[in-house]
This record gives sequence, structure tokens and C-alpha cells, in this order.
Amino acid sequence: MRQFVTIATNAFMELVRQPVFLLLMTTSAVFEIFLATPYYFAFGDEPKLVKNSTLAVMLLAGLLGAVLSASASLAREIRAGTALAVLSKPVGRAQFLLAKYAGLMVALALLTYVNLVAALLASRMAFDAYGSTDLLALGIFALSLIVAYGLGGFSNFFLRRPFVSDAVFSLLVMVTVAFVVINFFDQHGKPREFATGIDWRMIPAAVLILFALWILAGLALACSTRLEVIPTLSVCSALFLLGLVSDYFWGTRAAHGNVWASVLYSVTPNWQLFWVSDLLEGKGPIPASYLGKALGYTAGYVGAVLALALALFEYR
Repeated sequence: MRQFVTIATNAFMELVRQPVFLLLMTTSAVFEIFLATPYYFAFGDEPKLVKNSTLAVMLLAGLLGAVLSASASLAREIRAGTALAVLSKPVGRAQFLLAKYAGLMVALALLTYVNLVAALLASRMAFDAYGSTDLLALGIFALSLIVAYGLGGFSNFFLRRPFVSDAVFSLLVMVTVAFVVINFFDQHGKPREFATGIDWRMIPAAVLILFALWILAGLALACSTRLEVIPTLSVCSALFLLGLVSDYFWGTRAAHGNVWASVLYSVTPNWQLFWVSDLLEGKGPIPASYLGKALGYTAGYVGAVLALALALFEYR
């Protein structure tokens, strides 16, 4: 167990030290906040448009993060010989692969958390044609990013610590602080009840997206046992697009008893199960039972994908 924890921790720290991880975390959060700043004139559907867009950014950022992180965690180590050095110790291939996936899961959870905080702020900052941009919230959020990067630079210059990982952890803290501070004031700087205007249903929606990202991470890890970054990105993007249209191509045919359609429908991940933006249009909550079913689907699919990854890695 100690070996598993050590490999998983090292894999996680290696991922958060990647400059692309910090860049992806920052740009996706900034873009989500930006989506709540312009005038859309969407006939009263501006908040709905902003929330749907932030969830889409969260999903696409996670797709890139899953592929790049999986390739950095496994494919590069295989190519450089680091994986062979670890496996020469009393460490099994299954333990090594599962530990890598555990570190990847935690890294994606951090990425999703920062995007979720930005999405919650965007749901509060969204306004209709009669409103205006929340410049106070925008300024506080920008200041939190500057402070986070400043703390990373300070620890790197004075304490000789890695800049990227310290900036990532500082970003987690400062974005959370900015979220708390912003929600105590309105856009004119007047105190008000905490979290007024926040759509808390974004949290279960983001959890569902995290489940989808864990499936993508398993697929990317399986591809990384044999492929490099670009082929892995191509395969995962193709599976992502196929999963979006699986209901149309195979769902109906599978319901009518077509065997091949049933097989393809089972093998292809159905991303529509994790996309609940339609539920955000109304006032009702996202049922906890649905989250439980989605978690069960995720566990089953990830288990099958990791079994395939282990089979590919066994003879690598």
C-alpha cells in the first residue's frame, strides 16, 4: 500500500508541475469569468447561456487536461525509461498503472474545482439586457490570480521551490478566497447576504463532468501505454465525438434488438449521461440518485478501461 501511495503522490506532483497544467487551469477559469462579462441580448436567456458555456469550457479543458496528463504520466515515462526503472523494483505493473491513474484522478479533480469556482462566480455575474458587467467581481478575481502567481514567484525566487506547483496550489487558495469575498458584496460594493444569485446546481453538474473526465482519463491512460500525445489526443477526441452521438446512431437500434448496435452502444461512452444543462433551465434540483447512477456507470466503465490498459501494458 505504501508503494501505491508513493507512486500516486509522485504522479500527482509531476502533473501539477507541468506548465501546461497551470496554463490550462488559469485560461479555462479566466475564460469562464469572461463569458459572464459581455452583453449578449439573448432575450432573457443570458444566465442560461453563460451557465451552459461554462460547463462546456469545463468539459473541453478537462479533455485536454486528461490527455496531456495521461501522456505526461505514462507515455513519457515509458519513452524515457523511468517506468522500466520503477518496475525493476518490487512493484507490479497493475499497481504501477493504478497508482498513475489515482494521481491523474486527483489532478483532474483540482482542475475541475478551479473551473467550478469560476463557473459559480459566472452564474452570479451573469446579467440580462438591463444589467451591467460586475466590474468589482472581475477585479477581485483578477487580483486573486495575480496574487497566486506572485506567491509562486516568491517561493521560487526566495525558497527555491518549483514555481508551477506552488502557483497551482496558490491558485486553489486564492480563487476560493476571491469567491468568498465577492459573494459578500454586490457589484456596487455594498454588503449583502452571502452567495446571493449563485446557482448551486452547478456543483452536481460539475461533479457529473468530473465523472466524464475520469472516464476520459482512463481511455487516455490506455492509449498512452502504446501511443504518444498526438495519437492519444486523436483517439480520445474521436471517442468523445462518437459518445456524443451514440444515442442517435446506436441507441435507437439497440432498443429495437439489434445485437451489433447493442454492443457498440455499450462499448462507446455515452457522454450525454453526464450533461445536464437542460435541468439547469428550470428550478428543480439535480437528483442525488442520478449522481449515484452516474457514479456506478463511471466505476464500471473505468474498471473495464483500466483492465484493457493493463492488458496493453502487460506486454509493452
